[in-house]
Amino acid sequence: MRDEIVRALNEIGIERTFAIQELTLPLAMAGDDLIGQARTGMGKTFGFGVPLLHRIVTAANGTAALDGTPRALVIVPTRELCIQVARDLENAGKHLRVGDRSLQVLPIYGGRPYETQIAALQKGVDVVVGTPGRLLDLANQSHLILGKVGVLVLDEADEMLDLGFLPDIERLMGMVPDKRQTMLFSATMPGPIITLARTFLTQPTHIRAEEAESSAVHDRTSQHIYRAHALDKAEMVARVLQAEGRGATMIFTRTKRTAQKVADDLAERGFSVGAVHGDLGQIAREKALKSFRNGKVDVLVATDVAARGIDIDDVTHVINYQCPEDEKTYVHRIGRTGRAGRTGIAVTLVDWDDIPRWQLIDKALSLGIPDPVETYSSSPHLYEEMAIPADAKGTVRKPKAAEPAAEKKSKPAAAASSDSVSTEENAAPRRTRTRRRTRSGGEGTEATQSGATATGTATSPAATGDAAAGDASTPRRRRRRRPVAAGAATAAE
Repeated sequence: MRDEIVRALNEIGIERTFAIQELTLPLAMAGDDLIGQARTGMGKTFGFGVPLLHRIVTAANGTAALDGTPRALVIVPTRELCIQVARDLENAGKHLRVGDRSLQVLPIYGGRPYETQIAALQKGVDVVVGTPGRLLDLANQSHLILGKVGVLVLDEADEMLDLGFLPDIERLMGMVPDKRQTMLFSATMPGPIITLARTFLTQPTHIRAEEAESSAVHDRTSQHIYRAHALDKAEMVARVLQAEGRGATMIFTRTKRTAQKVADDLAERGFSVGAVHGDLGQIAREKALKSFRNGKVDVLVATDVAARGIDIDDVTHVINYQCPEDEKTYVHRIGRTGRAGRTGIAVTLVDWDDIPRWQLIDKALSLGIPDPVETYSSSPHLYEEMAIPADAKGTVRKPKAAEPAAEKKSKPAAAASSDSVSTEENAAPRRTRTRRRTRSGGEGTEATQSGATATGTATSPAATGDAAAGDASTPRRRRRRRPVAAGAATAAE
């Protein structure tokens, strides 16, 4: 392996290989086609990324010299995975040089302006990582040149099949040269993926990084399944989020609306939470993911679009707020925790209506929990199994140590403000109330609102005359009580 790549990996803390990497690196560096199959979180990205970078910058690889036209293409199913893979390749290849410039890796995906991506392609790119739809658009417009691609990678191929990208992938693979190296990576191998591999790969070696009978779920992930009522799920989640040792947490829902609803509810309860779902714009999704990676928020609510592509090693808890659709979705959801040799906790809340669906998942994965125990936010076994403090409530009050002092400092100003308001009430505010009540309530209402000085003015003509003669503040009241004054004058006559 090139020293530049080894040095870059050491700088990000990677010093040894995982099983899938150890098995794929020798074959991939030799230029052989291969199929890599391993559970999520086992390091498939560097399993193809490291040999990809090594081959395109090594003169003896049989490809033409790098000239700014893409030499490697990585196709991924989701935008989030595109960003993640591109970042990993940039980190691994940051010391590689092409003449007087560094190796260029470009992520291409929907939700971003075409102009920026086209300008980057025109400037020169060596490795392209992208989603099928946007890649095909740019290739059809002749902005993305695929005629010199020497290494082609399909990552998470089974997910692309589920999302309906298979026709686009076949068209893209028809645009790249026949003489190339092709690597296909997938957690599962359904029939259409095997057919795709037989069609576009040349004598591939199928590498499986674990025993055939091993579980699809990491043994290091502790799974807890609870039968929960829909109206109590929010309370249960709020208490699980207060468990001892909880770090970054991902909460998965089936629908976009539920994802936003859960995120808003947890924010009102005092948790630091972000959301990623299809109703959000791409910039908002990237901002939420960046905050989650940086630790600014420690709870991320997402739909299954984010189940793949969020590679964060320190996710301690995954909560399935809604039961997954099938066993593959379940595996990829809880695969966000227990990554890179760490331990994790997966909590699944199954509503009564979802019991049949859950039983199919349980049977497919041989979990042995077909009938989850009925659980509520006040159930003792929930507190015990999740290590939740006994005094945990449904809300979290953030510490506000600076508030008392601030309140003391603001009290004099507040008092002065209230004094000035009460003084002014003797003038304009009082006249306003008197005017409003007079128009709607008549003479009696005005008399009660005007205070002691106005008491009885509407019933005593003499008092009205005295007020007109000597009270300097009465002209306004005389104007407002014009019908009363006219009545008094008639009585005097």
